[in-house]
Amino acid sequence: MKTGISSFDELKLSNALRKAIDDLGFEKPTPIQAASFSVITSGKDVVGIAQTGTGKTYAYLMPLLQMLSFSKQIHPRILVVVPTRELVIQVVEEIEKMSVYSTVRVQGVYGGTNINRQKDTLAQGSDIVVATPGRLYDLILSRALQLKEIKKLVIDEVDVMLDLGFRFQLTNIFDLLPKRRQNIMFSATMTSEIESLIQQFFVGTQKIAIAVSGTPLENIEQACYAVPNFYTKANLLMQLLADADTYHKVLVFVAHKRSADRLFQIIEEQYGEEACVIHSNKTQNYRVRSINQFDEGKNRILVTTDVMARGLDLNKISHVINFDTPEYPENYMHRIGRTGRAEARGTAILFYTEAERKAKDAIEALMDLKINQLSLPEGISISKELTPEERPKNTEPNIPVKRAMDTRDGASFHEKKEKNKRTNQGGSYKHKIKAKYKKSKTRGDKNYNKRNKRK
Repeated sequence: MKTGISSFDELKLSNALRKAIDDLGFEKPTPIQAASFSVITSGKDVVGIAQTGTGKTYAYLMPLLQMLSFSKQIHPRILVVVPTRELVIQVVEEIEKMSVYSTVRVQGVYGGTNINRQKDTLAQGSDIVVATPGRLYDLILSRALQLKEIKKLVIDEVDVMLDLGFRFQLTNIFDLLPKRRQNIMFSATMTSEIESLIQQFFVGTQKIAIAVSGTPLENIEQACYAVPNFYTKANLLMQLLADADTYHKVLVFVAHKRSADRLFQIIEEQYGEEACVIHSNKTQNYRVRSINQFDEGKNRILVTTDVMARGLDLNKISHVINFDTPEYPENYMHRIGRTGRAEARGTAILFYTEAERKAKDAIEALMDLKINQLSLPEGISISKELTPEERPKNTEPNIPVKRAMDTRDGASFHEKKEKNKRTNQGGSYKHKIKAKYKKSKTRGDKNYNKRNKRK
């Protein structure tokens, strides 16, 4: 989608907003920002599809802050829902930067912290609430957060939320919001599940698509290595990281938490405080501290799972290394989008084993691009040690495997004998009495009472 907007002057921003943008050093709007501004300010429901790193956050923040008037009311008027705690913190920071010359009360709420403190802060009043779905739903159910004044709903990185299993919370939040509101949704991909949400809850939706999800980012140089196993990958990574001048800010993606901890332990032995790690089992304070230290350059290497693949805008990452090949090819696009941002150059390197070759081929098919294949550097130690996940599964040939029971009647099936069909009826005496008198004999029975009188 093309627009004729080439400068912020054409957007007719308020003086306070324009001054804040000038302070941030932005010279012109990105394509998604230019295309979204007038549509969002018109009040229509909007779905924006654009690559990661193209400025989607500012694409909805600029028009929303432009329309937001001063108010002293307690309940928020804008609700922004994002998938992760880190993204909540970042969006709140961006709102504070853009509203430095105006009065905007913004509150971020997310899990892993004291909910009572968040309740107290919300009670003081806010204009914008930025939240993760889980904590938002908890605050709504406890009536600490009232949605009756919400006029604008923003769902950012909706595809990630659905991947994380937040569909239930999202649909319930939709039902609790006022019917008359503007819905704004941003995503890097469009799926049938997202389309279903749009059909169910949006009205007169205008879609803005800037780039196809699988299109490779032009300012990112890509390369790959064929590596036999985890520990050989670790040896290759350690040799690359030894060149600190070239690899001065490196984001390393792994498949899961076990790999993250295992790899971090190896890196930490040699590089010590230069490295940090993030995954969903780390505490909120630890994760925030690690992100800040990496962003500020105190840590050179950050090992992480896909929890860091979306939304976070970290400064000047020189290399993204896919230590494990992502199972879904689109996740590769989101990972490498952490580098090469704001027209800067970046490098993405992919390690893949023979078991991951199909996933690597799927990535190339999605991008319609062959990733540059590199040979392993000389001197790389090929490890024979395997992780528990890589070891072959041992099976004992002499131990028969119990098959699932087949409930269908076969040739050897026969009916039970009559005596074997009997079931426990609670004792023969009670059963006979019940059959004879049609009811149990009790102290209320007339015959029973007559007999007692005779005695």
